Amino acid sequence: MDPYSKYKEGEKGAWLSIFTYILLAISKLVVASIGDSSALRADGLNNATDVIASVAVLVGLKISRKPPDDDHHYGHFRAEMIASLIASFIMITIGIQVLIDTVRSIIAQDFSQPDMLTAWTALGAAIVMLFVYRYNLRLGKKINSSALQAAAQDNKSDALVSIGAFIGIIGAQFHLYWLDPLAGAIVGLIICKTAWDIFREATHTLTDGFHPNELNEIKESIDTHPDVMDIKDVKGRLHGNQALIEATIYVDPLMTVEQSHEITDHIEEELKEKHDVPHAHIHIEPYEDERQ
Repeated sequence: MDPYSKYKEGEKGAWLSIFTYILLAISKLVVASIGDSSALRADGLNNATDVIASVAVLVGLKISRKPPDDDHHYGHFRAEMIASLIASFIMITIGIQVLIDTVRSIIAQDFSQPDMLTAWTALGAAIVMLFVYRYNLRLGKKINSSALQAAAQDNKSDALVSIGAFIGIIGAQFHLYWLDPLAGAIVGLIICKTAWDIFREATHTLTDGFHPNELNEIKESIDTHPDVMDIKDVKGRLHGNQALIEATIYVDPLMTVEQSHEITDHIEEELKEKHDVPHAHIHIEPYEDERQ
């Protein structure tokens, strides 16, 4: 599957998240208003922000499918990283607001006993989000989309948030009224933590970060080629879901240009098949001359 088809496939996961979040946000906010639950209200606001975040991911995936042009010679693959950043900013804003509201409620001791309908709504939402999480995680790994995998982690956090809201509401039924707003505060913290994780991963990619373990595996694969006498340097960076690798290797100085070219072709093909690296630039240097 070519990169553009992968992004097209990834849009299915973004659309699934959008429709699910819209349905859950409306349901939770309405039921929270009727059943008077701070935790479920915070959970509903969380899903409302997730709608915006999922739209940002969808837009990023669509832009990433645009082919190279005069201004973007390598394509638009990094658009999905920008989408992830936008999503994290939206989430952190709402997370902080949820924290402020619930902390104020705890300080003012504005407690009430939520209706059990709010508990069952939270539990049902958690089950739904676990299914969405598993779908998006599989799809994100299949197409190697960091934005969609980040969205999947957000889906999982939302499921945990709903479970936390369920526990808080159940606790309030036993006159532990402070558990409901406390669950709302925990929801706010989880939103902030998820936003930070997405922000950190996106900025790591946008600043040309590349995980050392993956780079070591690529280096080991290059070193297995029988004609590679030594490796001078291997560098990597991500362009959206595309890994870009640059390597400098030493070969026998008596090799012809054609023989050296065959080595680079073989290594590039090996990296593509074994490590899903579609773009690799292999630079050849003579082994003996370098050691003189």
